[in-house]
Formats: sequence, structure tokens, C-alpha cells
Amino acid sequence: MGRIVTTRTAEYPRPDHFLLHISDTHLLAGGGLLYDRVTSEQHLQSLFDEFEASGGRPEAIVFTGDLADKGEPDAYDRIRRIVDPVADRLGAQVIWVMGNHDERSAFRRGLLGERGGSRPVDRVDDVNGLRVITLDSTVPGHHHGEVTPTQLDWLAEELSIPAPHGTILAMHHPPVPSVLDLAASVELRDQAGLAEVVEGSDIRSIIAGHLHYSSTATFAGVPVSVASASCYTQDLNVPAGGTRGRDGARAFNLVHVYPTTVLHSVVPLGSFPTLDWVDADESSRRIQASGVRIADATTPAHTPEPPFTMPIPVLAG
Repeated sequence: MGRIVTTRTAEYPRPDHFLLHISDTHLLAGGGLLYDRVTSEQHLQSLFDEFEASGGRPEAIVFTGDLADKGEPDAYDRIRRIVDPVADRLGAQVIWVMGNHDERSAFRRGLLGERGGSRPVDRVDDVNGLRVITLDSTVPGHHHGEVTPTQLDWLAEELSIPAPHGTILAMHHPPVPSVLDLAASVELRDQAGLAEVVEGSDIRSIIAGHLHYSSTATFAGVPVSVASASCYTQDLNVPAGGTRGRDGARAFNLVHVYPTTVLHSVVPLGSFPTLDWVDADESSRRIQASGVRIADATTPAHTPEPPFTMPIPVLAG
């Protein structure tokens, strides 16, 4: 008598949304090297080579700042030459976030196709019903982060109407503590005002960069996920109180949005010895044999709206 397999539905369906989260590429004009040895441009290309080999198809690629190391126009041209063909092949939107090493005017011209300008680069993108809000936390000429009262008013206005599938807030400076003491000098300052706007909103996750290592925490009751860098990283095994950068341990994040949770997964870059390999067909066969069914995504697609950039306030006088 054959074994009777009882079919059950897996606890979670397929995700409603899938984002690729990359941070701190730090490209230089002319393909220059960081610290005279780090090939940041080559590392970014390698990241995409590895990701595309996986067959993943994100709806959007989100870069959370420090795209250019010195804000040079050629650095933005170079990153576009790498990213645009990949995004076209994947059918993915590209969402750019300002970082403290970026320069607003060159950033706008090179990445957004806009006229230059010094105002914050705050935007809203609709990713099939998932709202991604880009909040510019940079302070020109400095490396710490701030969000102005005008920006907070704008953010509160945007959040006053919930998005169909909720909101992801993307910024460069993460509103979290750091295990490296030196990072306190370049942290996001005056976070209380941002917390007031975030708390109770439809923001489901905050994604950021800046730290050059992967980290997670909560802020105003919202999960925060910090992606590591694609160029170089910080060694958290450094003797206590110190800071030590290293040319290695690069990573990026996968963001999967489910009806009841947002999953952030860290993907280390590089090749490692294979211990076992089960392909998609065999995985499907084994799942079916075990009597497990994974339901399809539950949230219907939503017609995207065009991105919005915060207007320049008009001052009377």
C-alpha cells in the first residue's frame, strides 16, 4: 500500500514584491581606485554578473547612496553605463538615493536626467502598488545626516494617504546605532522628528546604507535594514573602539515583501565551494512529494504612477 501524502499550504505565499538593494558603490571618474587598490567599478559589475546568473527578476533596484565617491559627473555616467543595461534586461525600475559622498546637482543631471540644483532629492516611486519614498538625508559639505523640518512636512503629507501595498522608506543615513564608535560622528542627527512622522504610518521597512556593513534594528516600531557596500566594508571584528576598513566581504540585499512581513536577505559576493546543489525542477519535485503547496502572491498588481520630486518652496519677499 502506497504512502498517503497529505497536502498542506506553506505558511507564506510567494512574495508580492521583490527589490534588489545595493549601497555605497563609491565610483570614481575615469575608473579610479579607492585607497589606490579598490576597484569599485569592477566590484559593481561583478555584483550584477553574480546576481543575473541567479535568474532573479526584481521589480526595482534601489541604490541607497554614495553612488559616486567624490560626486564627479563622470562617476555618475559610469554607473549608468553599468546599471542601465542590467535594468533593461531585468525589466526593473532603478531608484537612486543621495549619499553624503554624492553631489546633488551632478546627481540630478547624471542619474535623474534633470537640471542641476541644490535642493534635497526627495522622491516617490510606485513599484506596482508598493510605494518607495526616497528621503535625502545628506548635508552638503558634511558627512553626517539630517532631515529638515520642510522635508518632514513633505514626508508626512505623502504618508497621510496610505499606499495600496504600503511604503518602503529609502535613505542613506540609517536611523540606528552603530557598533563602531567613530560612526557616531557621521550618524543621522536629530532623529526624534523623523520618528514622529514614521510611527503609525504605512512604512513597512526602512532601507539604508552608509555603514559599509550589514545591520538590522528597529526605529519608531519599523524594521530597519542596512545593506553593506559593494566597494569595501568595515571589519566588525576590529579591536574594540577601533575602525578598520577592508577590501573584501562585500554584499547586497534582497528585499521580499509579503502581505504580513518584509524579508531582508544578505547575499555575500564571491565564489565558494559547493556542498550540494538542488535545481529548481528537483526542488519543485521534492516539495510536491512532501505534500507542500506554496500559494501564489496574494496582492494584485497596481498601475504605477510617475515619480514625484519635492518642489522648491517659494519664499515671499
